[in-house]
Amino acid sequence: MHPFSNAHVVCIACGVEIPRHDAREYDRYGDRFKRRGKRFEYLCERCDAELCHHPREGVEARLCAIESAVTSRTELVRMFLTDRGQTSGQKD
Repeated sequence: MHPFSNAHVVCIACGVEIPRHDAREYDRYGDRFKRRGKRFEYLCERCDAELCHHPREGVEARLCAIESAVTSRTELVRMFLTDRGQTSGQKD
């Protein structure tokens, strides 16, 4: 029996609990093949299909910088979409 056959995980995008074997691994650092010492997050099939699977170099640093300056998820998304590449999370 597969070790994850009875495990359930929560999709980080929509919050739905799904069986681990039906989930898609998400590595916030962009390299899911380097597995040692990592803790993965998971997406359901629907949310994974909606993602852009293009390289995302610099996105994590940008999100972390913005995250420290906001108080809600809505504000974080708004700031990310309007930030235009700045990593400080502040406008000039």
